[in-house]
Amino acid sequence: MRSRFRTKVFIAALGAASVALLVGTLLVSWRARDEQRNQIRARLTNEAELVADLLGHAPGLRSADELDGEADRLSRYMAGRVTFIATDGRVVGDSTQTPAELTQLDNHANRPEVMDARGTGLGVSQRYSTTVGADLMYVAVRTTHPMVAYVRLALPLTTVAGQISAMRSVIVAAMTATIPVALVVAWLFSAPLGRRAQAIAAIARRYAAGDMAVPAYDYGDDELGTVARALDASARELARRVSELTRDRARMEAVLSGMVEGVLVVDRAGHLQTMNGAARTMLRVERPDLGRPYLEIIRHPDVAAQVAAALEGHSPRRREFSMVVDPSRTFVAGAAPVAADGGGAVLVLHDITDLRQADQMRRDFVANVSHELRTPLTAIRGYVEALLDEPDTPEHSRRFLDVIGRHSLRMERLVTDLLRLARLDAHQEPIELASCDVEQLLTTVAADLEPTATAKGQRITIHVDDAARRVQADPGKLHDILRNLMENAVNYATDRTEISVRATPVQGRIQFVVSDAGPGIPPEDLSRVFERFYRVDKSRSRPGGTGLGLAIVKHLVELHGGEVRAENRPDGGARFIVLI
Repeated sequence: MRSRFRTKVFIAALGAASVALLVGTLLVSWRARDEQRNQIRARLTNEAELVADLLGHAPGLRSADELDGEADRLSRYMAGRVTFIATDGRVVGDSTQTPAELTQLDNHANRPEVMDARGTGLGVSQRYSTTVGADLMYVAVRTTHPMVAYVRLALPLTTVAGQISAMRSVIVAAMTATIPVALVVAWLFSAPLGRRAQAIAAIARRYAAGDMAVPAYDYGDDELGTVARALDASARELARRVSELTRDRARMEAVLSGMVEGVLVVDRAGHLQTMNGAARTMLRVERPDLGRPYLEIIRHPDVAAQVAAALEGHSPRRREFSMVVDPSRTFVAGAAPVAADGGGAVLVLHDITDLRQADQMRRDFVANVSHELRTPLTAIRGYVEALLDEPDTPEHSRRFLDVIGRHSLRMERLVTDLLRLARLDAHQEPIELASCDVEQLLTTVAADLEPTATAKGQRITIHVDDAARRVQADPGKLHDILRNLMENAVNYATDRTEISVRATPVQGRIQFVVSDAGPGIPPEDLSRVFERFYRVDKSRSRPGGTGLGLAIVKHLVELHGGEVRAENRPDGGARFIVLI
């Protein structure tokens, strides 16, 4: 392991040197061959022009024997073969052939060098000669002799090949002599790199073992040192982040263990990742095996459906449920998707058993007290009315009796509303749906409120669209809803204003809108006007009201599966909207 990097560096250096020498040898050989051939071509051209000039000054040479003898004589002073060619391409003299053999030679009129010389005065070509059996370079030039048109010189290229072969032999010998030296030099130069790589690997092993102490080692200024320093910095940053994650996880586990709410985390595949002690207690899980599917832990179908919806990226509504094994306990479950760490879901469980018990005790107390108060209030009102009917009752006593009767009536109305809210909370008011005539119902309520509206100079207008004339609802409860809203509008609207009531169809439902021209509702109170006993500012408070009318309206609308909301009109006043 220690020498592997060094060996690789050594082999790489040796390979690079060998390739460089081989490429250099090939380039030198190629260049030397080209230089030799260029020199041969230049020499043959000069000699051919010299022979052509000499031959042009010897017009007396006319017979074949004389011309062939002249070719033999000139070849003794030249390095190659001398050939005389007539205008028609016949060879009339050749330094390598006898006069008798000249007649057997092919016509040279179509030789490349002869054709080039015919056109430009000089022709050069290189090919294999069947006459001499070797590669030759041919140079042909024109001459002015009357019997000879072209002088051609040819030189075998075996000399060039021999020179190249000799040079290659020298280079191979040089390589053979220098390779051992290169081996030693490469091995010596690879030793420092090997030691540095070994030191870096040792530091990496220390980091892997968890020892993050700063090493006293100089990585160097070259590329290997730069890479080593970058890896060292990355390892330290990774260690820092791992340490932070470990601390964060410890804090998170401490927070989860101290929470009274149950927390359960599942991954994208629906497998359990985290479950605190409160969740184990609520779900009756003795030992949470992490990695199990959540369906093996959450036995309630509604809660399991919440987790499934959160895994799909939705935010489902919170659900209230009780475990089958312990129906006395009541919980609220809420699930939310996890965007980070590849997805998943978080389920939070709240134990609201004590809250539900306290709420039930409150409801029972209100119902019982209201029921107990109703009987004495009825008796008080009865006696007050009997005393008022006596003709000899003094005037001052009559005033006192009026006050007692008015307040007892208000208390009786309050008790009646409390009893009705108690019945609604206990789901003791069944709903009986029937087809209701909307316009007749609104007209009846407006007629009941007409005396009060007339006394204040108010006018009630009713508009019912043709598509909203019939609605499926409980007639009595719908009457109570509209009466409460319209009575509020009459009481809160200023004098000599209009109260508008409209019924229109909206997406398969009927929308009732009751608008007044009163002072409106402060924006911070819009979301709380349907709470029990909640009062807005003094401009909308009135004596004699129970503060329960809108709470009853909300319960009755929800009993129909509808919605109710309050808002302010842009031009002043309040507007209540009911969807049934």
